[in-house]
Amino acid sequence: MHLGFIGLGRMGSNMVRRLLRDGHSVVAYNRSPEKTQEIAGEGATASFTIAELVAALEKPRVAWIMVPAGDATEAQVKELLEHLEPGDTIVDGGNTNFHDDVRRHAELAEHGIRYVDAGVSGGIWGLQNGFCLMVGGNRDAVEPLEPIFRSLAPQDGYLHTGGPGSGHYVKMIHNGIEYGLMQAYAEGFEILHASDYKLDLEKISDLWNHGSVVRSWLLELAALAFKSNGQDLTPLKGWVADSGEGRWTVQEAIDHDVPAPVITLSLQTRFRSRQDDSYGAKVLAALRNEFGGHAVKSS
Repeated sequence: MHLGFIGLGRMGSNMVRRLLRDGHSVVAYNRSPEKTQEIAGEGATASFTIAELVAALEKPRVAWIMVPAGDATEAQVKELLEHLEPGDTIVDGGNTNFHDDVRRHAELAEHGIRYVDAGVSGGIWGLQNGFCLMVGGNRDAVEPLEPIFRSLAPQDGYLHTGGPGSGHYVKMIHNGIEYGLMQAYAEGFEILHASDYKLDLEKISDLWNHGSVVRSWLLELAALAFKSNGQDLTPLKGWVADSGEGRWTVQEAIDHDVPAPVITLSLQTRFRSRQDDSYGAKVLAALRNEFGGHAVKSS
């Protein structure tokens, strides 16, 4: 197929490479021209403006946006709308809030433009392993794009999840679950690290991936992290960001009266990681000292 691809970051560039490898024709655009020139050297057609990208596409056009969710994606959708025509399709592959998908679908439909939301999982390993795709949108918009989705995904790694917004909704919950899994591994390895035994965490990570009920790809990545950074993870700072999906998952749980204590606490733990010296912890220490004379440490 012939498509335009906007956004050549760590995932976007590898998605283009996977598409090129499977014989698709890709017109690529990135805000920084160096990345556009790099991927053009691997077989993509370079474009240096959105207008240029749209002009190079065959009709009906397909434009895939792979930039950060929020303002950046919104800006790209609006700019594309200035150049696209009825029958063309926009695919948003970022981590967009599903409410925005529903709104954009309705807005673009007024102009005859189709809109598809694609939740993408696979990270920097997607080029090698394939990208898991959770795709939302009307069937008449999704089905013509299935050759693209099947090239990007591993076998059985693509699903049309339902109507507009459903792809990003499923990806949102996927990432909320990921928060909980990662937190459980982090806590378990911290206990092992604090043990009186001299334990090799890299070997234990590898061991658990052979027949254990907790084996997973995340555990494989833990083994790689210990191998790269050492047992104490000395090169790393324990500061953990969140890109929004965990917050949206917790809010969705609240809106539907679904108890989700593990995911919620995992999100709160990420917030705590960004405090060099928690004020709340200071209050706890002060209270323990006041009522029980428990020892405190000076800052």
